[in-house]
Amino acid sequence: MTRRPIPTHITLPPYAATGASSNWDSHVPRHSETDMAGMRRACLLAREVLQLGSTLCQPGMTTNEIDAILHEAIIAQGAYPSPLNYMGFPKSICTSINNIIAHGIPDDRPLQEGDIINIDITVYLDGYHGDTSATFMVGEVDERGKALVECTKETLDKAIAISGPNVPLKEVGRVICDIAEKNGYSVSDELSGHGIGKEFHCLPLVYHHRNEEEGVMTVGSTFTIEPILCQGSATGIMWPDQWTISTVDGGRSAQFEHTLLVTEDGVDILT
Repeated sequence: MTRRPIPTHITLPPYAATGASSNWDSHVPRHSETDMAGMRRACLLAREVLQLGSTLCQPGMTTNEIDAILHEAIIAQGAYPSPLNYMGFPKSICTSINNIIAHGIPDDRPLQEGDIINIDITVYLDGYHGDTSATFMVGEVDERGKALVECTKETLDKAIAISGPNVPLKEVGRVICDIAEKNGYSVSDELSGHGIGKEFHCLPLVYHHRNEEEGVMTVGSTFTIEPILCQGSATGIMWPDQWTISTVDGGRSAQFEHTLLVTEDGVDILT
């Protein structure tokens, strides 16, 4: 699968040529003022690209076409699409439709009326990654699909609302699961939020399921919260492409994601 070209003037992340992973340090990075400014710029661009993506989720549009348009939008701003060749990922964005939990690879399947689709955008701008995603409805979606999308968005909003300095990271999972379970949904425990900055992925890991992991939110750190809710089982099946994860029972899933910066008095939503 041929990767989309990147202009030579764009700064590349270390893995762009090698297909490697992130460099995982043993500590949670604390950002300087310069780092925070860089993160804000990258996250703002990620948000703008996702907003453009939302306008493309129309019946008949293929996810390959969405990938091409958003790739061009990213490089037009002097940024690199972070997923491209990260651990060998072949495309510039992730597109996960209906029963795909995460990491769907854009292809030539046209979107259909009633689909729900998550578009996951990460950009690398001037040495920093910004990461965000949302689930969009294609045309008219049935009431059960709408309810799933709305509840997933609510879990992210409520998890952000309790976030701040010295808040235990495990509180994120508790809040998300309280809301999801009340509404009859399961929460994926196979994927997590993560630290982000100069690296695409780093500590801390932020689990969305109930857990007893140690660790608190620290001032100056940046991380994602990105819950995935499922209508049935949250158990995932890895496809032969070694990226796409679908629900084991064919139930639909939805996901929303923001990148957060922990401040002295709460969190800033950077995306």
